[in-house]
Amino acid sequence: MRITPTKLVAVTVCFVLALLCGAGEVHAQGNSGGDPPEVAAGAWALVDAGSGEYLAGEDASERLAVASTAKVMVTLVTLEEADLDEVATVSEDAASFAVPLYSNVGLYPGDTLTVRELLMAGMISSGDDATYALAEHVGEGNVDAFVAKMNRKAAELNLSDTHFENPIGLDERGQYSSARDLLSMTLAASEYPEFREMAGTRQAEITTQDRVIPLTNTNELLFSYPSANGVKTGTTPAAGECLVSSAASEDESYVAVMLDARQDRFASSTRILEHGFAAYDRRNLIVAEQRYAKVGVPFRRGESIELVAGESVESLVENGSKVEREVEVMGELPPSAGPGTRLGEVVVRVNGELMGESPLVARKGYEKASLGERVWYTVKEFF
Repeated sequence: MRITPTKLVAVTVCFVLALLCGAGEVHAQGNSGGDPPEVAAGAWALVDAGSGEYLAGEDASERLAVASTAKVMVTLVTLEEADLDEVATVSEDAASFAVPLYSNVGLYPGDTLTVRELLMAGMISSGDDATYALAEHVGEGNVDAFVAKMNRKAAELNLSDTHFENPIGLDERGQYSSARDLLSMTLAASEYPEFREMAGTRQAEITTQDRVIPLTNTNELLFSYPSANGVKTGTTPAAGECLVSSAASEDESYVAVMLDARQDRFASSTRILEHGFAAYDRRNLIVAEQRYAKVGVPFRRGESIELVAGESVESLVENGSKVEREVEVMGELPPSAGPGTRLGEVVVRVNGELMGESPLVARKGYEKASLGERVWYTVKEFF
């Protein structure tokens, strides 16, 4: 494509991407793109973990009980406010949760563990006793103070459908969140490598003064679904069976939330995550250093330079989407330009929606035409 330097030109290139699921790994059979899977749950949602883009779901903003998935917020607040190497002492109140009525890791009054170990017990084995002890420690002896921190963080993240009354996810009036909000707090927590590590740990150990306590993750996806790398289970009478799950393969990663699952939450979450892998693909819509235009050098007939993208634009694109690129070159090029000089831009849209833009720069520069060259060019143009 040759573009003259004297006109502003917009060139649109349209094409349809034929997207394939991530190469190098075989995903579970089932939904292969297209419509989202049928999911029997009170609410569910799926997002792209990289961008946070909402992809699919049902009743995702409905306020529901969320059981121990609330411990995602506990972990986020603790990572922001506490030293993981601090030592905490388990109180009688915290140890009172170490009975079969609650999910627990069997802590005793007077046990001492680090904040990191208490977080591990809460995230991996969903230990209510450990989480309560953690809330007491970070709340400086006041669990209500810690819950207030959780609610302040929810407000900071603009989670309008979230409110906490206790740190361990017990059913209580005023204790609720939504699938969308749980996704947002999970993405925020996932910025911390410690959270990602705990959420994806299958088995671990913590130690008190006199014993070793084994931890096994309650998230069965970590054992049954090769792409799974997190996040947190939860179950109470009001919330039903809940699961925040995540998976990654190649350059794609997704986070899903299922609240009040009416069927197997692990199988259903697998189908939701697989929908992401099958229906979407991450693509470089604009590739840095790739040529997108060719322009004539001012006052030099027959000479031209290539314009290349200065930056890449990457995005998740749904299968069958129409991608359009629009190239715009400066109406009048400067008399001279060096390599890397911006001379236009390339804009990309997916299904009509603007996805990004990149400057178009000269791959090689050119020098200013001499007076004789300009005169000769003008004479030839005249005749």
